[in-house]
Amino acid sequence: MLDREGFRPNVGIILLNARNQVFWGKRLRTHSWQFPQGGIKHGEAPEQAMLRELHEEVGLLPEHVQIVARTRDWLRYEVPDHFIRKDARGHYRGQKQIWFLLRLLGHDSDLNLRATDHPEFDAWRWNDYWVPLELVIEFKRNVYEMALTELARYLPRVSHHNRYLRAGLRSHHGDEHEPLAEAPPVEPAPSPAK
Repeated sequence: MLDREGFRPNVGIILLNARNQVFWGKRLRTHSWQFPQGGIKHGEAPEQAMLRELHEEVGLLPEHVQIVARTRDWLRYEVPDHFIRKDARGHYRGQKQIWFLLRLLGHDSDLNLRATDHPEFDAWRWNDYWVPLELVIEFKRNVYEMALTELARYLPRVSHHNRYLRAGLRSHHGDEHEPLAEAPPVEPAPSPAK
């Protein structure tokens, strides 16, 4: 399903662990690493597609994650001709994506790259939040930067407990008990052009 401009509607997933590191998957039988992503099927809302892709690609269920935020608008990238099947050239240009920022509520052991008969990844690791910009294939780099930048303000504050400090001691910075700003509610995605 392509829009009038030749872009396929798609979702991208930035999955965080408790240290705000991001899930990074190695595509099956390649040396290419990326975030989970996948197409939006006809009649499917972006959030539904994201939850389906999350299960298909990394084996997680809705109860394993919390939706923290999503991008406001579609983010697009064009695929170079040499990556496009010959029969699709001329009308397929690339992907337009809604990106979701998710917090893993479960454990690393809940991840299952073989949850379906058609795995996308054969290995995975946690990376620091901005590392994927250095590693992703060139033609996706701009959309990754836009998604990571837009969603960075919703990163949950990471608690750095120092087990060597005695109870009751306060930091000299005085910021330990400041209330966290709440992220705005997740807005519905604009419906894809038909």
